[in-house]
Amino acid sequence: MAILVVGSVAFDSLETPAGKRERVLGGAATHFALAASFFTDVRVIGVVGEDFLPEHEAVMTRRGIDTRGIERAPGLSFHWTGSYVKDLNAAETLATDLNVFAAFEPKIPEPYLDSEYLFLANIDPVLQARVRKEMPNVKMVAGDTMNYWIAAHRENLLKVLAELDVLLINDGEARMLSGETNALRAAQMVMALGPKSLVVKHGEYGATVYTSGGRPFRAPGLPLADVVDPTGAGDSFAGGFYGYIASQGGVTPEVLRSAMFYGSVMGSFACERFGTERLQEVTRAEIDERFGHLREISHL
Repeated sequence: MAILVVGSVAFDSLETPAGKRERVLGGAATHFALAASFFTDVRVIGVVGEDFLPEHEAVMTRRGIDTRGIERAPGLSFHWTGSYVKDLNAAETLATDLNVFAAFEPKIPEPYLDSEYLFLANIDPVLQARVRKEMPNVKMVAGDTMNYWIAAHRENLLKVLAELDVLLINDGEARMLSGETNALRAAQMVMALGPKSLVVKHGEYGATVYTSGGRPFRAPGLPLADVVDPTGAGDSFAGGFYGYIASQGGVTPEVLRSAMFYGSVMGSFACERFGTERLQEVTRAEIDERFGHLREISHL
């Protein structure tokens, strides 16, 4: 089962208590694709500039990720500069240079049209809706968003939410989208906007999935001795979560719960090095070992 992910392929300049790094490979689609690639086939649509070199593309192709949907444009790639020095749980944005990403118009290659699963990463909801419309036969659609789109583009975002099987957002975004402070009522109100299921990410404390007619299920976060860089942890969670679902060919309560655990596992790996460095090196054996560890610390 193939997942098509549409989103940013970027470079990040980062400062955390562990150190400082310039222009490491990042972007929502990159983190998602690497994490999902351990479970199923992944295809990427994005745009990069002239600074995106063969060595950067090889990070994905070595994992078997199909990069034919990554467009090359004159100019520089999307570049985000951020700091976690004050708080590892809250990024401080120092600079956002959209560069070629400012004119991003997703183009779906013909070989991608048979993708069974679609993930709409955090981009303009107008673009998300356009891609969704061009992929009417997908088996399942999941998506992400952020506070900027919720606040400034709510009307367009609501059109996307109505088309989603699963929405993945964090606590603050759930409260902002719903106007509710109570977690359960916020989830119910968000799902009333369209998504059949809702995953609310709690950072280092794990994530909760809400489904229609079912009880919420909480997957814990994995305790880490050293958190180097939390950038992309949420996107890596989404990749592990959705990649596992795609590998199973359908959603049952058991699949959904295991997917939540695999999401937490992949998010934890992303935090251990700068950018995508840890995801580039992790093995499936390590993933399964960490999955077992998560079961041990969370089951009676």
